[in-house]
Amino acid sequence: MAIREILKMGDPRLLRVAKKVTDVGTPEIEALIADMFDTMHAANGAGLAAPQIGVDLQLVIFGFKQNTRYPDAPQIPETVLINPTITPLADEADEAWEGCLSVPGLRGLVPRWSKVRYEGIDQFGQAISREVDAFHARVVQHECDHLQGVLYPMRMTDLSTLGYVEVLFPDLDAGDDE
Repeated sequence: MAIREILKMGDPRLLRVAKKVTDVGTPEIEALIADMFDTMHAANGAGLAAPQIGVDLQLVIFGFKQNTRYPDAPQIPETVLINPTITPLADEADEAWEGCLSVPGLRGLVPRWSKVRYEGIDQFGQAISREVDAFHARVVQHECDHLQGVLYPMRMTDLSTLGYVEVLFPDLDAGDDE
């Protein structure tokens, strides 16, 4: 469909709490989802939330077979998740490097729950409930944070670990991140 502009950190629209999607399966929602996948693929992202393209709705997409920005990450099935909830399934939090298409060129160490259950509906109104861990859990938590107006630097416990990709990872041809 179309590649949309990705909002950057500092844009106040990224700090809003998104509204629930009330009408699934409409032509408008289908077009939005198609645009989000086009935008995510064009930016080589691992995921994208509707607020990142200026749409104030609780809708995220994520997933890839292989991602050059995260070359060691396992595959995640391409998923559309609407009106999501996340429940931690372990007390442990893991700290790992994250980037974001809305925070281009930077990465930081971010603590996230190591295992979660996410629930919501897909673009057809079918219920989704998955228990995931590791990178998959990190990606879904990151994307769902966008629905609450939270960017990953806001989750960091030590801003001294925030840095530019080309400095932190000189051998990784990463470009901007998500």
